[in-house]
Amino acid sequence: MGKPILCLDFDGVIHSYSSGWKGADVIPDPPVAGTFDFLEQAIDHFDVQIFSSRSHQPGGTQAMKDWLWKHLADHFDCAFAGDPKDFDRALRIRDAISYPAEKPAAMISIDDRALTFTGRWPAIQTLKEFKPWNKR
Repeated sequence: MGKPILCLDFDGVIHSYSSGWKGADVIPDPPVAGTFDFLEQAIDHFDVQIFSSRSHQPGGTQAMKDWLWKHLADHFDCAFAGDPKDFDRALRIRDAISYPAEKPAAMISIDDRALTFTGRWPAIQTLKEFKPWNKR
């Protein structure tokens, strides 16, 4: 049996999303701190899948892949003079992540715009007052 699926949202979880929405294929902001160290660990334990509102839009998935590779290469300093082991680490992370077209049946999801359902419905006012971590 394969690894359990970990579904990661993109904007506000991997991509800092500080500029807000600019289009499905426009991703201007840096990664959230700690993203690549987390991903490097997560791929050993989970089938990591990135699913986003961008996933259904033309150019969205390719833009996420391109953004991830650029920032992985920067994080691991994969310039031509860099350490080949760091390049291998970046490739290992990139190649382990998939981008499904539909939301996967994940064991767990990490999303900046979600509440954990505890078996008790939240008050409507709680929903209306919700703010993601980077807007609090």
